[in-house]
Amino acid sequence: MQRTAVVTGASSGIGAATARALAAQGFHVICAARRFEQLTVLAEEIGGTAVACDVTSAESVAGLAKAVGPQLEVLVNNAGGAFGLDPVDAADPDQWQRMYDVNVLGVLRVTQALLPALRASGDAVIVNVGSTAGRVAYEGGAGYTAAKHGLKVLTETLRLELNGEPIRISEVAPGMVATEEFSLVRFDGDASRAAAVYDGVPDPLVADDVADAIAWIATRPSHVNIDELVIKPRAQAAQHKVHRV
Repeated sequence: MQRTAVVTGASSGIGAATARALAAQGFHVICAARRFEQLTVLAEEIGGTAVACDVTSAESVAGLAKAVGPQLEVLVNNAGGAFGLDPVDAADPDQWQRMYDVNVLGVLRVTQALLPALRASGDAVIVNVGSTAGRVAYEGGAGYTAAKHGLKVLTETLRLELNGEPIRISEVAPGMVATEEFSLVRFDGDASRAAAVYDGVPDPLVADDVADAIAWIATRPSHVNIDELVIKPRAQAAQHKVHRV
């Protein structure tokens, strides 16, 4: 029987790359995201299923659970995002609310909705896509780092609460990943500011690097739980220490 995986935020970047990586490992991948047209192209490419889903909507997430059905082996909570880079004294609370809603509450909604199917599989894996921003602070990043710290603690708590059940809980925390949209969204479409993030950085991570790590976690033997995997490019020693040429 073919195993099934769900990847949220699958329309581009790490999510799309993860869907491809899991399909290559033999999973039927349910690709979930808001942008259905992009999803259908990906799903056709990998032989998966496209499901329109907004993780900030309980009704939309319920639709995803219905599409998944009674059994699920892998859940990759990838949907997330950063909005703005303002200091605390100038931050927009609405942006902070959006970041918490997608990065933390979105993971909560999807995980709650799909836990029955994960339990029914008898051997399941949940991989939450966090960030090195969930481990350290940096100027201008308080809203995003607060959300990703929240996701880290959510992941740790879920592992404690599900201990003894046949579900493994992991977090992948990437550092600098050059994807087509992450920084562009953060800077509200300002391409020059988005490009400057990676200016001079030799070989930042790309989406396939993170997807490879997620697929590796998802295919470990049943008794092996990768609690967390922090992955950064060689050029990035820390959030504040990046080699540029």
